[in-house]
Amino acid sequence: MDRQPDTIAIGRIAVGQLEVNCYVVSDELTKEAILVDPGDEPDRILDFVAEKGLKLVKIVCTHTHFDHIGALPEIKEATGASLQMHTDEVAIYKMAREMAAHWGFQLDSMPVPDVLLTDGAEVAFGSAVFKVLHTPGHTPGGICLYGNGILISGDTLFAGSVGRTDLPGGDMPSLKKSFKRLMALPPETKVFPGHGPSSSIAAELRDNFFNDEI
Repeated sequence: MDRQPDTIAIGRIAVGQLEVNCYVVSDELTKEAILVDPGDEPDRILDFVAEKGLKLVKIVCTHTHFDHIGALPEIKEATGASLQMHTDEVAIYKMAREMAAHWGFQLDSMPVPDVLLTDGAEVAFGSAVFKVLHTPGHTPGGICLYGNGILISGDTLFAGSVGRTDLPGGDMPSLKKSFKRLMALPPETKVFPGHGPSSSIAAELRDNFFNDEI
C-alpha cells in the first residue's frame, strides 16, 4: 500500500476496567482525526481531542464487544462524527448491551452506525487514508486499519497473542486465516492492538505463539 503522509500522529488512551486501547489518529497538518474503539471514559477522550485542537470526523470500531464501544453515545453526541463498523459486525453490536450485562457492566443505548464498511474500503481523513482489512475470528466483522506503515489491529492481533474465539461470533478457522493475512504485511509495520503494548509484524513473526497454530 502506498505510504501515507508523515504528518500522522497516534495518541493512545487506555480506558475502562479492561484497559482498552482507544486510539486518536490525526493528520497534524489539517487537524482532522479519527477515533478508534472508544471503550469508556468519554470525558478523557474528548479532553484529549480538545487539548490537541483536533476535529473528530470519524469513529471506527474494530469490533463491537462492549469494552470497545462504551463511550460511543457521549462521543457521537458531542462531535457528530460518522460512526463506522464492518457490515458483518452489526449483529454483535446489537448484542453488546446484553453481553455487557452478563459481565456486570452497563451500556447506554447505542447510536445507529452511519457507514457499514467492507474489506478494502478506505477510511480517509485530512490527507491520510487507511485501508480496511476484514479480519474475522474474534468477531465476524472484526477489522484492522492499515496505512502509513501502521496496523491498528483491534482484538485480532496482540503483542505475542491473538484474540479469543470462545465468545459469540468467534471462529478459530477464520482467526487463523486473518492471522496469516496480517503476517504477510511488511515486517516493519507497526502494530497497535486493542489491549496491551504495541509491537511490529517482524516481532510477531518471531515471537507470537499463534505461528505454531497455523
